[in-house]
Amino acid sequence: MISGIGTPHHTMPTREFRNTLFTHLLVAMFGMGSWVAVNSLWVELPVITQILPEAWNLPAYLTVLIAFSNVGPLLVTLAHRFSPGLLNERCLIYSIQALGVISSVALALTWDRIVLIGGERHSVAFLTLAFALAFVCCTSNVTFLPFMFRLSSKYIKTFFVGQGFSAFFPCVAALVQGVGQLECRNSSAANGSQSLQPHYLEESFTASTFFWLLVGLMSISLLSFAGLARKSNSKQHTTHDGKESCQLTTESKPTPKIPAPFCTTRNVYLLILLAVSNALTNGVLPSIQTYSCLPYGSTTFHLAVVLGNLANPLACFIAMFVHSRSSIGLGVLAFLGLLCGVYILTLAALSPCPLLLGSSMGVVLVVSAWMLFTGLFSYVKVVIGSILHEAGHLALVWCGASIQIGSLIGALVMFPLVSVYQLFTSGQACVDICGQ
Repeated sequence: MISGIGTPHHTMPTREFRNTLFTHLLVAMFGMGSWVAVNSLWVELPVITQILPEAWNLPAYLTVLIAFSNVGPLLVTLAHRFSPGLLNERCLIYSIQALGVISSVALALTWDRIVLIGGERHSVAFLTLAFALAFVCCTSNVTFLPFMFRLSSKYIKTFFVGQGFSAFFPCVAALVQGVGQLECRNSSAANGSQSLQPHYLEESFTASTFFWLLVGLMSISLLSFAGLARKSNSKQHTTHDGKESCQLTTESKPTPKIPAPFCTTRNVYLLILLAVSNALTNGVLPSIQTYSCLPYGSTTFHLAVVLGNLANPLACFIAMFVHSRSSIGLGVLAFLGLLCGVYILTLAALSPCPLLLGSSMGVVLVVSAWMLFTGLFSYVKVVIGSILHEAGHLALVWCGASIQIGSLIGALVMFPLVSVYQLFTSGQACVDICGQ
């Protein structure tokens, strides 16, 4: 009888632990849906540019579409600023995610449809759906993060882990697909001379299959949010009934919580640091990754992409246990990340003959630089998000706005440098132009 009486007391912590662990999983998958669509479009470009009529002008089109899709976060931010309480946050998130799932399904079915406009072939279906998905991703930064204020502050770090997965999952899928793999084969010219020519290998599965995987990821994110919303509602009802359970939301707290002041010098500094971090990680450096890595070989490029994207959720996971709140410390970490970024930019500027080309040390340095660059800035972004969580709902709105503003500025700065003025030079596959 004594052991039977003690059983409920032993099972309660276990049940609470499982509930908390499941909530972490839901939050991670919810965060994963924030940018998984746009990341999937970028990693699949080597495949679809071989089929769509815009060819390698597609990155330029995609950059412009993402820039125009910032009208979404602009409208949401203005609504929060001038009409607080006007937007139903949950309905807005449901609508955004439903639009993402529907657009992903349409993309998988119609991405290769071509339309004649003025006698020229254009992929209107792909570009329209790409804009819809970019609108979803951009708007998620100013809707998903404010919703996280409803949850305990311990879940904000898990949310950023999920955002890291939004880049990692598509990259892994692209690697399994075999995107961009080639081999150099001997080719005989008309005069009998021999030369190496690139031969691109066929992918393991089609772009349509890849986009169906995107549908699955977007659906998982939508279902995860539905689970979080339901747990939030059930928690509120349970608390009103007087039953004991772990705290999930700030809406059902037993005592009112007054958020820390938002308009402080430190918060402004953190928002600026957050915007600069995202300008570098989402705009500046990704646009020149091929120039910094491909001269060392396609294997080096794939390693930098995968390990760099793996460093993102890993850094967010470390931030769950090692949490530095010092403004100076965050500035130092950002400066170290900036040094790695400068090294990467230097390699890109020297392309197609960067430093230590042809040596294993050059490969190790460029892959390590990408890992450290992504990891350090990911840690900084997670810690800043956690600090701003304590400043209230409005702080998280501006947190999302800073992320989006920084990403937009970084993309707009690099687009003319890379695509218009062509300051960076790419190498030629299977051709040694550096005398190595």
